[in-house]
Formats: sequence, C-alpha cells, structure tokens
Amino acid sequence: MTRGWKVGLLAALAVVLLSGCAQAADPGGSIAGAVLPAPSSDGEVTGLGVVRQVDGEEAQFCLGAIEESYPPQCTGPVVVGWDWAEIEMEESASGVTFGSYALQGTWDGEQLTPTQPAIPLALYDAAAIEPDSRLDPGDAGAGEEDGLLEIQAELAEANGSVLQYAQIENGYLFVGVAFDDGSVQDAVDGWYGRDMVAVVSLLREVG
Repeated sequence: MTRGWKVGLLAALAVVLLSGCAQAADPGGSIAGAVLPAPSSDGEVTGLGVVRQVDGEEAQFCLGAIEESYPPQCTGPVVVGWDWAEIEMEESASGVTFGSYALQGTWDGEQLTPTQPAIPLALYDAAAIEPDSRLDPGDAGAGEEDGLLEIQAELAEANGSVLQYAQIENGYLFVGVAFDDGSVQDAVDGWYGRDMVAVVSLLREVG
C-alpha cells in the first residue's frame, strides 16, 4: 500500500465517490436475474482509475475495486487504442504494465476511446469533484443492512461483470457502474423503490 500509484489513486477516488440525488422512499421489490442497462454517452466522458494491461491483451480501465497486490489485480472496460509509448508515469511488473490516470473520451456502452492525452493522477486536481450528497447523514437512504445485502446479492448475480463495486453506507447500497445517463438509476428505483440503491457513474459527462 506504499506504492506511489496506489496512494495517488486512492486519494483521487476518495473524492470522486459519488454523484446523485435522493427521492422519497418506497422500499420493497425483488428482481432476481434482471440485467442493468448499459447506456452509451452522447458526448465525451471523463473518469479516474488504473489502466492495466497484461502483455498481449487489451488495456483495461479499472474504475472500481483494485486488489492490494503488485502488480494490481483489477478489471474494467477496454481502452481502445491505448499506447504506452505515449503515456507517462507507468510501471511494469510480472508481464503487466499499469498506471493511475484521468482519462477523457467517448463511451459506447462497453469501451472507452480516449480523445485527450491521459493525465497521471499524481498531476490531476481531484479536489474539483464534488462529493455525493447521498453520503450526508441528513440525506440518508431508506434501506436496512439485511435488505440491502439481499439486493446486492441479486444485482451481483446477474450483473457481476457490470458492477465496478458495491458498498452499503448511509442507508443506501452504493453501486458503481462505468456510466449512467440516469437509466441505470431509474431501473433500480423501479425494481427496489427509491432511496434504496444509489447508482454511481464512475465516468462523468464532460461539461
């Protein structure tokens, strides 16, 4: 945990968590097996994370959970056209090249295509990102831990490769997805009721 890439990444991600609003609660519902939508973005998006590439494979942009190992273990959407020769502040170990970056580009629902040079997180001003209001104790969700754990298990069963992370906090089950234009939040609100699941779009629309 003393690695420079991890310190920079965690400092940035501590700020980037989370963006959204709360509504009146209507808990309940069960939708085991339902698949979350995977919307594309009309404009460009930006996000923070670890770009990780195993030799001979495509680069991935890890937006969520990262195992505490060296090199880091994580998965995420493919970064189209990634070229380490154009990148600064990367590291390599055991056939893996990686680094923590802010990326900007287009999102087609599955892959990120950069349109701007990658910015190492050590040089990125993450303080400009506002924290999620749903973390405020005065804006708590309506969920209880047991019920939220059941929801988490249901969502993970059908959407394990889509969810970047899941955690229970302040009465919500926070779930991170690569991108949400509002349709993912609308889906879980319809399944479980509002103020239960807080969807976090880890890629944010530019502007």
